[in-house]
Amino acid sequence: MSGLTTHVLDTAHGKPAAGMALRLMRDGVVLFGAKTNADGRFDSPLLTGEALKAGAYRLEFDVGRYFRGLGLDLPEPGFLETVAVEFGVADAGGHYHVPLLVSPFGYSTYRGS
Repeated sequence: MSGLTTHVLDTAHGKPAAGMALRLMRDGVVLFGAKTNADGRFDSPLLTGEALKAGAYRLEFDVGRYFRGLGLDLPEPGFLETVAVEFGVADAGGHYHVPLLVSPFGYSTYRGS
């Protein structure tokens, strides 16, 4: 399967990050924007086929808004308000999975499968 997918895991609560807003950009243009489903994913890939081109991309995750929405009392501004993951696509025919593991004070990402 080729395309771009992501999912978000809330490591502070040990569960998927349902309802987290995300934006996908290339060259400063927003290509996709939505909120994660109950599993912390999207019902379909962010990009597939000809829409996935070689180049630099940026995923922005609204983590501050997500954690405040759960009732966490975070400082203003929060340590992490927006987590931006900048990554490159070298093979437009490949599959790129970019997961985010996040808490209010730290995050991790990697190229998944």
